[in-house]
Amino acid sequence: MADIKVGGWSETKDADKETQWICDQVRSLVQRKTNKIYQEYRAVKYRSQVVAGTNYLLKVCVGGPSYIHLLVYQALPCYEGQLRLSGVQENKTQDEPLYPFVN
Repeated sequence: MADIKVGGWSETKDADKETQWICDQVRSLVQRKTNKIYQEYRAVKYRSQVVAGTNYLLKVCVGGPSYIHLLVYQALPCYEGQLRLSGVQENKTQDEPLYPFVN
């Protein structure tokens, strides 16, 4: 993650192994929140924000043309890097930009 701006959101980047791992860690929470079981669940894009930890906005392909956006907080390593699912937005598209949200 080059070009880190403390407090500001990064540009949108292609997902990598780290962001897929984050998505995998919160998958059961996402499925519970959306009341859906996803056969496909693949991180494709992300943005990050360095705060007292890191916020991640993640675009996840959940099958065909269907996407969801996740907001996940990762605590600092001194707090064991715990992950917290902060929000889920459904009915997103491949081309829809990642914008911060609250829900």
